[in-house]
Amino acid sequence: MKVLIIGGTGLISTAVTKELLERGEDVTLFNRGRSEAPFLKPKVIHGDRYNHREFESKMLEAGTFDCVIDMICYSPEDARSLVRAFAGRTGHLIFCSTVDVYAKPASRYPITEAEPHRPPEWDYAKNKEACEEILKEAEGQGSFPLTILRPAFTYGEGRGLVHSFGGNNHYFDRLLKGKPIVVHGDGQSLWSSCHRDDVARGFVNAVCNPKAFGKSYHLTGEEWMTWNQYHQTVAQAIGAPPPKLVHIPTDLLAKAAKRAHICAINFQFNNIFDNTAARTDLGFQYTIPFAEGVRRIFGWLTKHGSIPNSDEDPYDDRVIDAWQRLGSKMLEELAGLE
Repeated sequence: MKVLIIGGTGLISTAVTKELLERGEDVTLFNRGRSEAPFLKPKVIHGDRYNHREFESKMLEAGTFDCVIDMICYSPEDARSLVRAFAGRTGHLIFCSTVDVYAKPASRYPITEAEPHRPPEWDYAKNKEACEEILKEAEGQGSFPLTILRPAFTYGEGRGLVHSFGGNNHYFDRLLKGKPIVVHGDGQSLWSSCHRDDVARGFVNAVCNPKAFGKSYHLTGEEWMTWNQYHQTVAQAIGAPPPKLVHIPTDLLAKAAKRAHICAINFQFNNIFDNTAARTDLGFQYTIPFAEGVRRIFGWLTKHGSIPNSDEDPYDDRVIDAWQRLGSKMLEELAGLE
């Protein structure tokens, strides 16, 4: 099959490209050429995905494809350009969306694909939801068969893990040195993580799969754990001492520490999803346990010198110190209060 991947060298798309090439598919990438695929060389068309006139022109020159996978469509304008480029010119379009299109908190758990779409006040989520609607409308008009894939948090070699302050890799150094780790709220909301190799196989199994036409799927982790368990698992996996967790109310943390903004709009809510549809139609399997995946990426980050010295970034310590001082002051002021 002739498969075009728009992107192709990002965290997930690198694994998708590799899997398709290993299966013997005829793969072409469209990207700016800033990163190279570190394996068997696919065909590459260089260009700017976000210069829509250039993108559409180059796609017309490229001919037709059995399947087009768009990994980097982030805005309604991108989606409309995608429709113009491929309406009537591909046998299947796969759009990489996100589980963040759903309402938070959800109406029930685990979250299914039928959950209402009311993304939080977050441009990334709102734009992905808008892209879905534009592409669904085009599918309804007969432009192409559409499949929407919604990964949750995906990790893998080349990128670290998330925590209450985002994705800075000094997190690993703090764990190794036994420094305290900030946790939003009480650390009891549920989180799921999936290694990119498992997610990639879900993408590849959707390619030109008639069962997937007109449908949406989750490709997410199946080890649901609290944030407290998450940090404990990471520490154990990398050989660090049991973590010292400092819990700070999410509302206060997000307002006081800008790096923690994501906690208020995402991390404080349960992020667990039902993969039944993907298992049934795409043969999706969660095969890489979280602890094993953590060891893999920790080894990669260590090998590439990508774990910075946390002593040079006092951000966490400043937040912890302020919280502890304020907590002590509150206890003093309220001493004796019945």
